[in-house]
Amino acid sequence: MVFDYTVATEKSFEETVKAIERETKAAGFRVLYIHDATTTLKEKGFEIEPFKIIEICNAKSAYIFLQADIKIGLMLPCKINVYQKNGKTYISGMRPFILPQFFPKANLGSLPKEIDGIIREIIDKSK
Repeated sequence: MVFDYTVATEKSFEETVKAIERETKAAGFRVLYIHDATTTLKEKGFEIEPFKIIEICNAKSAYIFLQADIKIGLMLPCKINVYQKNGKTYISGMRPFILPQFFPKANLGSLPKEIDGIIREIIDKSK
């Protein structure tokens, strides 16, 4: 089973981050925080190509997941990574449809597949 959905883009790194922010809002989700992993690691003496972790959330969906099993909070909020590898920009997101594998007793219905589709759409529209 594929854990992630990853695409390459011709956009610049910063253009891609801005596109993720824009498309997240258009999808009815919210950007909670953007972690600049490159800067954080550089402060500790480690160099990597540009890498940001964008935390996104939809409150209603998060509430439903947490009502089903509070431990699903370990996988929230959803994350979309934007990174460069060998100078090329990529967008990568976790596939929420895998949640039932980790939480088989939680009654999640079709929500994991629905959120999975929204995240893939955010990524596709951002590339």
